[in-house]
Amino acid sequence: MHPFLKWVGGKRQLLHELRPRYPQKFRRYIEPFVGSGAVFFDLYGSGILDGRDAWLVDDNPDLIGCYQMVRNQTEAVIAELETLAAGHRAGGEAHYYQVRDGRFNPSRSDGGVYTPELAAMLIYLNRTGFNGLFRLNRRGEFNVPAGRYANPRICDAEHLRAVATVLRDPHVVVERGSFERPLAAAGTGDFIYCDPPYAPLSRTASFANYTARGFSADDQTRLQQAVIAAARRGACVILSNSSAPEIRRLYAGAEARDAGLIVLPVMARRAINSSPGQRGPIAELLATNMRANRGKLAVRMLPAIPRARTPERRRA
Repeated sequence: MHPFLKWVGGKRQLLHELRPRYPQKFRRYIEPFVGSGAVFFDLYGSGILDGRDAWLVDDNPDLIGCYQMVRNQTEAVIAELETLAAGHRAGGEAHYYQVRDGRFNPSRSDGGVYTPELAAMLIYLNRTGFNGLFRLNRRGEFNVPAGRYANPRICDAEHLRAVATVLRDPHVVVERGSFERPLAAAGTGDFIYCDPPYAPLSRTASFANYTARGFSADDQTRLQQAVIAAARRGACVILSNSSAPEIRRLYAGAEARDAGLIVLPVMARRAINSSPGQRGPIAELLATNMRANRGKLAVRMLPAIPRARTPERRRA
């Protein structure tokens, strides 16, 4: 399994660093910044989440609305997306801007209720926009420019159906919200992966506006306090962020160390920067209380229909 959305800072390329730190035993998986869900889909496709609850949260209403529409109205989303794909083949960049400015942004401002049409437009813009970036201006308008793709794969119907099957698992909850509530509820037996908007390494490298209000330095500090509190209550924690000095201070300080957290450097290849010389492999950080288990992770193929499970969890 892999995500159906591209996402700036997505973690597929870091899975080799994250997998050795997945806990062997836990009862619930919590992801307060689900984004494209790369770690969630990796855990699910590997069978690690069999019989375990997964609580997926994000404060981006478009993202969560899209997840819920793919889950609840899969075929309607696919039908709309196929129409958008045909329009892109005929109109290219002009079609992209017509959808972005003439349909997507006006529809988003009409009350916030997500529809299959909106979900399909978000997937279309994600697949054809610049590097899968999701960015809002101060008015809350999606303003990502068109990407330069010769033949983008816009509608992968079978993959969307497979994703919908995963999201319909009664153990999986997808909801909109800030990171505070899931982290405050976490404790012994929980496995948390946090992938917040990264602290910028420079003024031109900041792409934190996944919501209209962005993610500030104060938000980073509040997150650090919530992560430390969850670790002290016994939760297994992995957090990724940039190698900005303020992030090093937050997670390498005495308070974090006392909670059992250590900071580990990892290398990632990132393409988002206004300066071409700043693109390519850069150092990022993991903050975690999990020791690496270097045993191999056996990845299984996901069956077409998961075995039945008791619907004991509510859906958002």
